[in-house]
Amino acid sequence: MESHEVLRLSLEKANPKQIAAIMGCSVSLVYKWAQSADDGSGTVNPLDRVLQLFKITKDDMLIHWLCRNSGGFFVRNPKVDKEEFDLMPATQTIVQQFAELLTAISKAAADHTITETEASLIRTEWDDLKRFTEGFVRCCENGDFSGMEKLQSEASRKAQKKE
Repeated sequence: MESHEVLRLSLEKANPKQIAAIMGCSVSLVYKWAQSADDGSGTVNPLDRVLQLFKITKDDMLIHWLCRNSGGFFVRNPKVDKEEFDLMPATQTIVQQFAELLTAISKAAADHTITETEASLIRTEWDDLKRFTEGFVRCCENGDFSGMEKLQSEASRKAQKKE
């Protein structure tokens, strides 16, 4: 789906006048965002601008920030490459990361309070587990297990840093 189509559908669920007022632009500009650039609107919409910024910086933090601030989480899709791969180490890595998350939670909750530092550690462990597990599931769906080798290498490096 193209960005202008996403915006068009979003405008059906929201009030374009209110959007324009809050964003400090004209209602006609908001409607132009929902038009294809091929239709001659001549206006680059905010979604295309964010994508352009991401492509220029190549910084995933932009996408992570957007996802987190909209209640979600970003996981990059692994490349599809159908090679042989041993699933057991990958499943063991998931179990290990889950154990690390539970350990962080248990240690933090031992005194019946959770500090900001402990909450940050729990968040880091949780995000690592989600990222690895989502990559694993996508590899399973695509029959691509070469991508798991990279995920496992990253997980191993992080585990070594913790020790």
